Amino acid sequence: MKKQTLLLIAILSTSFSFAQQIQWMTLAEAIEAQKVNPKKIFMDVYTDWCGPCKLLDKNTFQNPDVSKYISEHFYAVKFNAEGQEEIIFFDQVYTNPKYDPNRKGRNGTHQFTQYLGVKGYPTMVFFSENGDPIMPVVGYLKPQQLELYLKMIKQGDYQVFSKPEDFEKYQKSFIPRFRG
Repeated sequence: MKKQTLLLIAILSTSFSFAQQIQWMTLAEAIEAQKVNPKKIFMDVYTDWCGPCKLLDKNTFQNPDVSKYISEHFYAVKFNAEGQEEIIFFDQVYTNPKYDPNRKGRNGTHQFTQYLGVKGYPTMVFFSENGDPIMPVVGYLKPQQLELYLKMIKQGDYQVFSKPEDFEKYQKSFIPRFRG
C-alpha cells in the first residue's frame, strides 16, 4: 500500500510541475520580493477589451514552457493599463484620474501606462532587478516568439547590442526550444 501511495504522489507532483501556472502579482509585491530575492520583473500591460491580450493569456501564458520559464526567472506582474490601481514607483504616485467604473470597454489611460510609454496593447515590459525599465515588447507573441525576449532579457544579452543590426543578428541565430 505504501508503494502505491508513493507512486501516486510522484505521478501527481510530476503532473503539477508540467501544469505550472504563472503566479501573477502586483508591481508593489514584485518590488518587495526583489528586496529578498532579486529577479527581473516581467509585466503584462493589458486592457479588459483587448482581443490580442486575451489571446496572449490563453495561448502564450498558458503554454507550459512559457509559464515555467517566467515563474522560475521573473516576478510576473499583471497591470491593467486602464485600471484604477495606485502605483508607487520610485517614490512617485501614479493613478488613473480619468477612470470611470461605470464605463464599459475603453477607459481612461493610467498614468503609469503613460510613464512606461505604452502605445499599444498588449505590451510586455521588462524591469531590471533594481526596478528600472529595460524594454517594452508590443503585441501578441506566440510562445516561441516570446521565448526570444524572455531568454535575451534573463541572460542580459540585450546589454551588448549597440545597433539594430546586433538584435537582428541575435534574432536570426536564436534557436527556440519552447513547444508551440
